[in-house]
Amino acid sequence: MESALYMNDSYLKEFEAAVESVKDEKFVVLDRTAFYPQGGGQPYDTGFLIKDNEEYPVVSVRKADGRISHEVAKPGLNAGDKVMGKIDWDRRYRFMKMHTAAHLLSAVMHSQDNVLITGNQIDLDKTRVDYNMAEFDQEKIKQYIEKVNQIIKQDLPVKVSYMDRDEAMKIPGMVKLAGALPPDVRTLRIVEIPGVDMQADGGTHVKSLAEIGTVEFVKAENKGKDNRRVYYTLR
Repeated sequence: MESALYMNDSYLKEFEAAVESVKDEKFVVLDRTAFYPQGGGQPYDTGFLIKDNEEYPVVSVRKADGRISHEVAKPGLNAGDKVMGKIDWDRRYRFMKMHTAAHLLSAVMHSQDNVLITGNQIDLDKTRVDYNMAEFDQEKIKQYIEKVNQIIKQDLPVKVSYMDRDEAMKIPGMVKLAGALPPDVRTLRIVEIPGVDMQADGGTHVKSLAEIGTVEFVKAENKGKDNRRVYYTLR
């Protein structure tokens, strides 16, 4: 999506755009946006759309009919308006760090025990990741997180590229989320941590691992047969 500016630059905090349409006086579609719409376990961005020095708070961002729709807290925007978008950067940056940490954890668990993610929910306080592990072993999960922190200390870069779906799917471990990737997506966005992880992903990430800080184990839960839930936070 060329109009989704966050796909190529997760650090873009402000941008200029034109309003393409407004539905029910509050659902705004722009010709381009840096706001991330909720998806893949990553929450939507918040912030403001600004027209003539008046701020329209963005309270939710979702995909609707293949477009990114910004829900604003008050009416006043119309098709053709020129606006400035501003992301709530502290919120977005926290999600970026949490998301990259999730990739590291899934890479470690996949490489050591061939497990897949069955669900996840990134949040500001703590992040939840579900895995299809056969056994429930909290000490083993803590060892995974220790390994993640060892990798973070290497301060490896996080690279974004694009690849034809058929070529990408030939690479082992490219998809670590069970049941992911709609069949109609032909070009995949690839997030790579060299020597550690490469997977198809549409979310926002940090540029280098040192930005994450330290991953701390919060708790683990047994959610039933082959379903383990892990919570972690960042310090």
